[in-house]
This record gives sequence, C-alpha cells and structure tokens, in this order.
Amino acid sequence: MIALPPQPDLDLASLVRTIPDFPKPGVQFRDITTLIGDAVGFAESVRRLSARAAAHRPDYIVAVEARGFLFGAAMATAMGLGVVPVRKAGKLPGVTIGVDYELEYGVDRLELHEGAVLPGHRVVLVDDLLATGGTILATAALMRSVGVEVAAAMFVIDLPDLGGAQRLGASGIACETLIAFDGD
Repeated sequence: MIALPPQPDLDLASLVRTIPDFPKPGVQFRDITTLIGDAVGFAESVRRLSARAAAHRPDYIVAVEARGFLFGAAMATAMGLGVVPVRKAGKLPGVTIGVDYELEYGVDRLELHEGAVLPGHRVVLVDDLLATGGTILATAALMRSVGVEVAAAMFVIDLPDLGGAQRLGASGIACETLIAFDGD
C-alpha cells in the first residue's frame, strides 16, 4: 500500500465541482466525484475526517447510503474500526431494524442489520454532505432506538444556508464538516 503524505494546506473545496441547475433550475449541485477521483484530495479528506472522529472515541463508524459509504469505509479502515452501513429499505439481507423519516415530498426508511451495533456502543455517523440534516437525524434516531450513543456526525461538505448543522445541534449531535458552501 502506498501511503500519501499529509497535505494540511490542501484546499479541498477547490476539488469539488459545482454543477449549476442540477437536478433542477436554481440548484448548485456540489459534486464530490472530482474530490474522490483525486488521490491526494481523497486521502486528505479521509485523514482530516478520521482525526476529528478519533477525538470522539467511537467503537464504530456508521456510514450512510450511498456516498457516506465511500468516506465511512475509508475512515474505519484508517482508524482500525468496523463500519456499519445504514441503507435504504430493502437493500440489506437478513433481519433488519429501521426508522421511517419524512422527506420534502414523502416518507423514506433507513435500516441496518439487527445486532450490527449494541447498547452502549459509541458511534460516529458519516455522510458526504449536510443539507437539512434529515437523513442524519433519522440515522441518529435509529442508533438511539437500540441504545447506541451518537458521539458525532461528520461530513465533507456543509450547505449552511439549509440549516442542517443547527438541526443536529438542537438534537444534541456534535457536527463537524471539512468544507462549507454558501447557497444551496
């Protein structure tokens, strides 16, 4: 394995592509595929997230579908921890537990394997982007429903104008991000 040296001065935001008017007019889509496609940028993102997560002393990294899997799995590997995937309904084989949550235009469901985490475990939740916070709040509710302590939530990108960090804070979830972009 080739270990890339730390790049503390690397501007990660410069590696995120903005696609205007996607998926609808007026939206500035923040595309992480350019960041993860850059070996140094991806490694530095994982390094920074892992360092922040380590301060919370988690037992597991909980990665949220789908882009959270990319960062969560890499972080877990770097930290010597297991990764627990949280998926949309019907994607996991075996017995699952889940939580329904409201979307802007409907309801969705998140699930994890029964027994993947146990009462008393500490976890850090990971996703690529924080917008309104709804998915992470649902993931936290799922964790708490089985007695798991949510130590923090980590994101590569925050869209602060959408209020997700405030919603997480109001729910007692420490929130850390690497990059913030104004606007939605």
